Amino acid sequence: MFLFGISDHAGGFDPLILLLMAMVIETYAGQLRFLTRLTGHPLALIENMVSWFDRKLNRETRSQMDRAVRGSIAAIVVIAVSGSVGWGFAWLSQTLPFAWIFETILLVMLISQRGTYTAVRKVGLALRDQGLEVARQAITPLIKEASAKMDDHGVARAAIETSCMLLTTRAVAPVFWYVLFGFPGLLIYQAVAVMNEELGHKTDKHRAFGFTAARLYDILLIIPAQLSGLFVVLASLFVPTANPAGALKTMLRDARKFRSYNLGVALGAVAGAFNLALGGPRKFTQETKNDPWIGDGTAQATPQDIRRSLYLFAVACLLNGVWVAAFTIVRYV
Repeated sequence: MFLFGISDHAGGFDPLILLLMAMVIETYAGQLRFLTRLTGHPLALIENMVSWFDRKLNRETRSQMDRAVRGSIAAIVVIAVSGSVGWGFAWLSQTLPFAWIFETILLVMLISQRGTYTAVRKVGLALRDQGLEVARQAITPLIKEASAKMDDHGVARAAIETSCMLLTTRAVAPVFWYVLFGFPGLLIYQAVAVMNEELGHKTDKHRAFGFTAARLYDILLIIPAQLSGLFVVLASLFVPTANPAGALKTMLRDARKFRSYNLGVALGAVAGAFNLALGGPRKFTQETKNDPWIGDGTAQATPQDIRRSLYLFAVACLLNGVWVAAFTIVRYV
């Protein structure tokens, strides 16, 4: 782990131990949403900063090149501020007694394992027990597609796809960048993720201004995406009815077909593990995209498939924790 001069501080709490503690706490208690309601989410300040730059610098009267340059400057500033704040928290955690508690709480709020599982499970239960309309309402906060256009199979596929993508972006990637660069690395990753979410759209308004943010996000996900796919393939060895060979084959063959290769890696592995066809044509608010199918199985996903994919998700998250624990042990051997 590289902590820019503050790692192994005398009397400091090992950051990897903090990470393992946070992962265990989040697994059982979720992301402490009660605390978020009281204090606000730690990423809200980054979202506000990104929105401010978008309003001030991304004006329609400016040329595309000018907006691209300004977007790059905004990205550099956001990353610098996030990294500095992250370094400050890491320094406090390594220096002051009991300051590690605050870093642990922030880690719990910035890693989503139980949070993702609960949200997707809610969709599966609604689809199974309460009907299509309730399931559409449950899936709407998790996706960008127009849920009103989905049938029950479309809702089930969207739920499975969400669990695959969030495994990469909210479970594996935050852990990976924390292991590599501590809290500064995690906060920089989350800042780039927020910028990509707010600015990384291929629209006239954001195509140029959000170009740097989108490309940085792609770069930061390259290794976590491969880890996610590997975890899914390995997890399929322990999940009844899953096909590890199919998971590996479909992941290697179809990941590049998805709109984002990084997000398509885990998606392809899950599709192959359960002989499903994911992705495919989808209806957005103002457009329809005829994306290719990922996997050559059935597109008629069911609540049972959601349950199986969540089983796979849970085992993959466990493997994500196992490699951190193994790395921690190696450091002390």
